[in-house]
Amino acid sequence: MAGPLRFGILGAARIAPMALVRPARRVPEASVLAVAARDPERARRFASRHGIPRVHESYAALLADPDIDAVYNPLPNSLHAPWTIRALEAGKHVLCEKPFAASVAEAEEMAAAAKRAGRVLVEAFHYRYHPLFARLRAILDAGEIGTVLHLEAHFCFPLPRPGDIRFRRDLAGGALMDAGCYAVHLLRHLAGAEPEVVTAHALWTRGGVDRALEAELRFPGGRSARLTCSIFSRWLFRASTRMEGTAGLIKVLNPFAPQFFHRLSVVTPAGTRSERVAGGATYDYQLGGFVAAVRDGAPVPTDPSDAIANMRAIERIYASAGRPAPPASRPGVSA
Repeated sequence: MAGPLRFGILGAARIAPMALVRPARRVPEASVLAVAARDPERARRFASRHGIPRVHESYAALLADPDIDAVYNPLPNSLHAPWTIRALEAGKHVLCEKPFAASVAEAEEMAAAAKRAGRVLVEAFHYRYHPLFARLRAILDAGEIGTVLHLEAHFCFPLPRPGDIRFRRDLAGGALMDAGCYAVHLLRHLAGAEPEVVTAHALWTRGGVDRALEAELRFPGGRSARLTCSIFSRWLFRASTRMEGTAGLIKVLNPFAPQFFHRLSVVTPAGTRSERVAGGATYDYQLGGFVAAVRDGAPVPTDPSDAIANMRAIERIYASAGRPAPPASRPGVSA
C-alpha cells in the first residue's frame, strides 16, 4: 500500500472527529476519504466541517466505494455487528467502536466474518494503546507492590439527556455497555486473566437500561476485583483504577483518557511517588496500531478474541444483576 490507509466513516457521530478525523491528520499513514449518514444533509455538513472529500448517500454506497480501504464504525451499539459484518464482506478492514457488539453471539459472528474476509478487525479501546498502560504493566511485572490481591476500576459520568441513545434498550445502551465496558476491559488486561462474577447490582430505568451498576469479581489466584459504572446516579464522576498488593498499592486517576490529565501514584513501604507518563492522544496511538496491523500484520491488544472475552464478561455481569429481557427486535440495517 503506497499511500495512506483510506477510511470511510459510517455515521456523523460526535465521537468521530476526536477518534479518527483529527488523529488521521497527525498520522500520515491514514486519511479520511468519505462519510455517510442516514441523513445525507447531516453527512454533507459533517464533511464540510471536517474537510472530508466524499459524501455517500447511504452506508451501503460507502461500503461499495472501491477507493475505501477501511471503515470506522461509531454507530449505536446495536448496529455494530450488522454493519461491521457488511463492511468486512465488502473487503474493508474495520475499526469498530466499543462495545464491540450487543452480545457474545454477535461478537463471535463478527470475528468469523473477519477471518473469512482476511481483514483486520479491531475494537476501539483507545486507552489500551497509550504508554500509561505499558507503564502500569511494567510496575506490576517488576513486583513493586508484591503479589496483587485486589483490583478496582471505576468509570462514572452524568448523562442528563433522557433522550440520549445510551438510555435506549433497543440500541443496546446502558451504563455497563457504555462506561462499564472500559472498566471491565481494564480489569481484565491488568489481571491478565478472565473474571468470575461474584455479585452484581444495577439501577434500572423504566425502559430496562442500567443507569448505574456495581459488580464484585474474582480472578484466578484468589484476586478480588470491583467495578462501578454510571451514566446517571449519585456517582457523579469517577475515572480511576486501583491495584492493591502484598507490598503496596498503585492508584491511577483517569486511566481512560490520560492525554487530558492523569496521576499515577505508587505507595510502598519506601514511600509514595507520583508519575505522569508522557504521551500523545490515545486515539493517535490506536490509529497507528490499526494501520500497522493492516500493513504489516502487527498484533493488536484489542483484537476480536479479546472483544469476545470482554463481551462474555459483560453478559455474565448482566446476568448476575438480573438484566431485564431484551426487546423483541432491534432497528434494521437498511441505510
